[in-house]
Amino acid sequence: MKKKQLHNPILPGFYPDPSICRVEDDFYMITSSFSLFPGVPIFHSTDLVNWEQIGHILDRKSQLHTTADHMTAGIMAPTLRYNNGTFYMITTNVSNKWNFIVTASDPRGPWSDPYWLQDCPGIDSSLFFDDDGKAYITGTRQETNEDGTHGEQVIWISEMDLDNMRLMGGKRTIWGGALKNCASPEAPHLYKKDDFYYLVIAEGGTEHYHAVTVARSRHIFDDYEGYVGNPVITHRHLGKHYPICNVGHADFVELKSGEWYAVMLGSRLIEGYHKNLGRETFIAPVVWEDGFPVISPGTGKIEWSYPAPDLPSFTPKTTPIRDDFDGEKLGFDWVFFGTPYEDFYKVSDSKLTMKLLPRRISQELRKIDLSTTFIDKAVPSLSFIGRRQQHPSFHISVRMHYHALSENETVGLVVMQAANHQFRLERSLKKGKQILRLIQCTSELNGYPHQPHFKGVTTETELASVAVDSKDIILSIIAEGQTYSFYYSKPDGRSNLLYENADGRKINPEIVGGMVGTMVGMFASSNGKESENFVEFDWFEYKGTEHLDYKR
Repeated sequence: MKKKQLHNPILPGFYPDPSICRVEDDFYMITSSFSLFPGVPIFHSTDLVNWEQIGHILDRKSQLHTTADHMTAGIMAPTLRYNNGTFYMITTNVSNKWNFIVTASDPRGPWSDPYWLQDCPGIDSSLFFDDDGKAYITGTRQETNEDGTHGEQVIWISEMDLDNMRLMGGKRTIWGGALKNCASPEAPHLYKKDDFYYLVIAEGGTEHYHAVTVARSRHIFDDYEGYVGNPVITHRHLGKHYPICNVGHADFVELKSGEWYAVMLGSRLIEGYHKNLGRETFIAPVVWEDGFPVISPGTGKIEWSYPAPDLPSFTPKTTPIRDDFDGEKLGFDWVFFGTPYEDFYKVSDSKLTMKLLPRRISQELRKIDLSTTFIDKAVPSLSFIGRRQQHPSFHISVRMHYHALSENETVGLVVMQAANHQFRLERSLKKGKQILRLIQCTSELNGYPHQPHFKGVTTETELASVAVDSKDIILSIIAEGQTYSFYYSKPDGRSNLLYENADGRKINPEIVGGMVGTMVGMFASSNGKESENFVEFDWFEYKGTEHLDYKR
């Protein structure tokens, strides 16, 4: 009988920064969600091969404040841990108040409102529970030189009082990474094995030079000694033509059998050095040699597949190709861009109805002022409901019922990468005629929005337009690698080509900045003006194919 295989990526699409924990025979895994709402998707498995999403940890407005301004804001690098009957999730919301913890007795929820952590600097905070019952927190911070200037970024540790959700005893620097003055030492996770404390971190930045490094110490508060074999995994030495890149940001898990595995992020290339899918979740076996971990032994790189461990089988519920909106609420695969403070949609009578809101689907990206992000207030919502692109090629279709009432109104399908890199197949009104048009939106960016030197200029171009009178219409987008084509039809008519072979490279993350992945979905905007109009969607269909994937 053929042995079951682990196939990478185990979570395809925009699921970066994975964190995993085991509770007896059950594995639970979470990922970053940035500015998407609900936040922090959580998955369950018993075999590490098949994963089922069981919810979102941050699914209430009281838990997550983020906006539709910047996809690279919001929730970054969560850590999931279990101790004495309680699940803990710790993370950073760079859009609001920074580091916090939520807890639950059941991973499916409900999860608590945030316990905000005071005097807890940096991102990527993580929890560790020691054998004696004590809890510790690790995080990142930038040291201050004697002359008051910024020094190198380092990893710090503090004991945690989880009864009162506060740090105690001060913060001590324990390691600065494998390379002196390395870029972005972050994502610290602590483990204990054979009387050593092991610190596993990411360094080199989350893109091409990403790497996983490890250090250890006999005592939890001592300086940690870096492994002479670092990095324990990276793909930066394989060059920019290798089909998996950006590998790093690992979390380890030990099986009942004593076997170890690591989950980490990576990106698949699509027709050149283009990473439209963003950073995805991969898995690899780990063995221990001479007191240190070896990831993907024998090859030292992430493979497309590995023999699966001998674990209880798991059959997850699958997401259907077509969503007919027959339920009372949206499925877990649907998300919003920014916290939806306005009730702009409803699911009823086998339809998804969305109100046109004034917020534009694309707008000039502005610099993030971190000194003003620590707030709890409603912001204008974006009428967008989407899901992640999970395959190198895909076909999306939607049937909708809509007539524009004014020229400022637009509704339809969007393929969106970081808000201002997008293709929009949209219905609107022009000189009294109902039209369908294709808009290409791109931005020229310098830096990330939270950096002081950031600048961005957005350009929108109409690629095609046609008069369409029917209120009922089917819109379709077919992406074959980096080639996008756009179609429309009446429900009972033949499909018509609107535009062929648009260049998908214009919305790839190497232009956008590399932090997020592509979202596809539905939007409805009145573009700066109030509107009582709405659009009805009868169904949405997503078909993904791997035929352009290098592993085939």
